[in-house]
Amino acid sequence: MYLIYQPEGNDEPTRWTYNPKRLMSAEREALEKLTGRDFSDFTQAVLKGNALCRRALLFIFLKRDHPTTKFADVDFAWDELSLEHTRGELQTIRDQAAEHAAPEQRDAILAGLDAEIAKLPEDPEGPGKAELPIVA
Repeated sequence: MYLIYQPEGNDEPTRWTYNPKRLMSAEREALEKLTGRDFSDFTQAVLKGNALCRRALLFIFLKRDHPTTKFADVDFAWDELSLEHTRGELQTIRDQAAEHAAPEQRDAILAGLDAEIAKLPEDPEGPGKAELPIVA
């Protein structure tokens, strides 16, 4: 998954690879303190669009690039920050939908996913098995 930040006035967005399993322990602990959620709840809240969790996640990535960044300094318009699945993640979702979607909805779901997959570039990490963000 990618975290994409494009503040108003910037021509090019900043794109970070967001894999909850690859965050450092200090970063996970900081996210728990900032949001008051345990890490597995945090990861789900990010996906569901929780504003505080997304702000905290952006803070962690900005802090990697600019160590003096303070949480209070992180403020963004909602449309300046987004999450995108990688091609591999969408393929995993498609495979699961092909197996588990209701028959009357399956073709429409697969067609939509195929269209999204076709628009994305190959994953830079290579063709390995993609994992979806952690649930628990």
